[in-house]
Amino acid sequence: MARYKVTLAYDGTGYYGFQKQRNPNTPTIQGCIEKALRELGWSKSSILAAGRTDTGVHALGQVIAFDLNWQHPASDLLAAMNAHLPVDISLCNIEEVCPDFHPRFQAVCRRYMYHIFCQSIRNPLRERYAWRVWPEIEIAQMQYAATLIEGLHDFAAFGTPPGSKGTTIRFVEKVSWQWWKDAMDQKWLVFDISANAFLFHMVRRMVSFFIGIGQGKHEAKELGRLLERPPVHPIQGLAPPQGLVLVEVNYPP
Repeated sequence: MARYKVTLAYDGTGYYGFQKQRNPNTPTIQGCIEKALRELGWSKSSILAAGRTDTGVHALGQVIAFDLNWQHPASDLLAAMNAHLPVDISLCNIEEVCPDFHPRFQAVCRRYMYHIFCQSIRNPLRERYAWRVWPEIEIAQMQYAATLIEGLHDFAAFGTPPGSKGTTIRFVEKVSWQWWKDAMDQKWLVFDISANAFLFHMVRRMVSFFIGIGQGKHEAKELGRLLERPPVHPIQGLAPPQGLVLVEVNYPP
């Protein structure tokens, strides 16, 4: 029996989030992974994961772990798992790790990116992986406001902790707003944020508030006040899930 660490990518469009639900017929990423593992002789009750993504959220670097009695190279396990998974879920990398490795508790940094484009008329192809906003936004104040959230803060205004007794204090390592163009010369606005951990809906609430700044509905200084004097409950406003991607999870060497 060995413990394996896996880097996972998926298109979350057709799933009710990462975590499996009480109803076994509800499609989830975890449910698909565990079903594929059972085809290979896995008999445990649950895999371990770095975190839970919401319904419709995507991933390029989700990390999971599981124990399996596998008598072949890890590369063969990677191929076997991918052969049993749907096309919108893929194992990107697999390696054997120490028996006490935990993808959530040993993670030191998580990185998310949120994708936006500005257009008055809907674009079905782009909107699968981004939030279309209109009117046009000005990012200068958004970029300034982003500097306010770097460092250690109480982010209670933007999310709730995993447990009822959990803390809302998080350390944001890096954050930025940047325009970029793809190979088809399409313009995208990308929110890139790295932190030791995130609260439930934290990134999507932040994005919604930042867009309000870019459209003149909020001022950057309001963000500072929310961090200095957090409200009892998170603020209203939630960016849609399809623009959010879990990019990577980092661990100590």
